[in-house]
Amino acid sequence: CLIHFYKSFRKMTEAKEKIQSVQVFGRKKTATAVAYCKRGKGLIKVNGRPLELVEPRALQFKLLEPILLLGKERFADIDIRIRVKGGGHVSQVYAIRQALSKALVAFYQKYVDEQSKQEIKDTLVQFDRSLLVADPRRNEPKKFGGPGARARYQKSYR
Repeated sequence: CLIHFYKSFRKMTEAKEKIQSVQVFGRKKTATAVAYCKRGKGLIKVNGRPLELVEPRALQFKLLEPILLLGKERFADIDIRIRVKGGGHVSQVYAIRQALSKALVAFYQKYVDEQSKQEIKDTLVQFDRSLLVADPRRNEPKKFGGPGARARYQKSYR
């Protein structure tokens, strides 16, 4: 019985090794988007919903930038599933587009070829560096003696 279990376990691990996948994340402020990218038929989903249904609608083009820049054919043979949490609506959109771009670059580096990966990377960086590199700016904490981080309460002499 134990031998049978071992054989079936080995088959399962061999099958798992064949799945070509990468997992990367995108960040903006406190929003984090984790993209899981594998071979497939061109599905891109965010929290289980298609990319076109992500709110706010005003930032739809921001979301589609990586796809419009590189062309749909690059995304045609891969599935990307993105989980996003934290931050506000706009931060989440920026985190998603970064995760999408980084996932494609990582997938091409690991499973396709270095030259096409470099081509994709150059196109993305030339258009907008934040598609691949996280923005380090964070909110500065409030201090005492004032209403915000830098502003002080008004001083009165009499």
